[in-house]
Amino acid sequence: MPHFVIMGAGRVGVTLAHTLDEAGHSVAIIDQDERAFRRLGQHYSGRRVTGVGFDRDTLERAGIEEAYAFAAVSSGDNSNIVATRVARETYNVPHVVARIYDPGRAEIYQRLGIPTVAAVRWSADQVLRRILPETGVQGDFREASGRLLLGEVGLHRDWYGKLLTEIEEAAQLRVAYLTRFGQGIVPTPKTRLQEGDILHAMMPVDSTGDIDRVLSKPPAGRPGTSTRPDKTDAQEDEQ
Repeated sequence: MPHFVIMGAGRVGVTLAHTLDEAGHSVAIIDQDERAFRRLGQHYSGRRVTGVGFDRDTLERAGIEEAYAFAAVSSGDNSNIVATRVARETYNVPHVVARIYDPGRAEIYQRLGIPTVAAVRWSADQVLRRILPETGVQGDFREASGRLLLGEVGLHRDWYGKLLTEIEEAAQLRVAYLTRFGQGIVPTPKTRLQEGDILHAMMPVDSTGDIDRVLSKPPAGRPGTSTRPDKTDAQEDEQ
């Protein structure tokens, strides 16, 4: 069962904790103010950890060492970023997300490979989309027949550095665009996935489960598959 650690017992932190707990997941929520845990109510069965969210002792009491995901959703940008970096860089938590109030900082943190959600477009649902294992494919648009879905796709970090064409071949989908540093870009055949990129792809609705299973794992080593840049037309003509 995946374990989730949440920093910040405000309105949204409590919403996340309740949602994950009610879904049967293991949850720990951290806050400096013990009184904040009153918002959780008596039905919450997860851990309540009082302390500073980026302190290692506090994180370890919350079970960060076995965490599948970490969400920093306190009211302080700096605290959220520091805690998220500690979770990722010290404890190698595979899925992290930080709440950011200052949109100007978001691009900087995206460059550090930390997914952020700016407060102006932030909600508990958007955080869940980035940390729940069963939400690897999120639908944003369906075409008229309902057979095709354009959605955000979650990938294992070992796909970073791979050509998008390799991802398309492995998962049998078509990449529509990337969100990189908060901006949408149209990829070319030579575009590689970078850490922090958000991948949006068109895929058959009935294949989303298979796609998620393929991309949530490291890429399989396939004979003849190369991660080097494609040759130019001139180079091909020389051979």
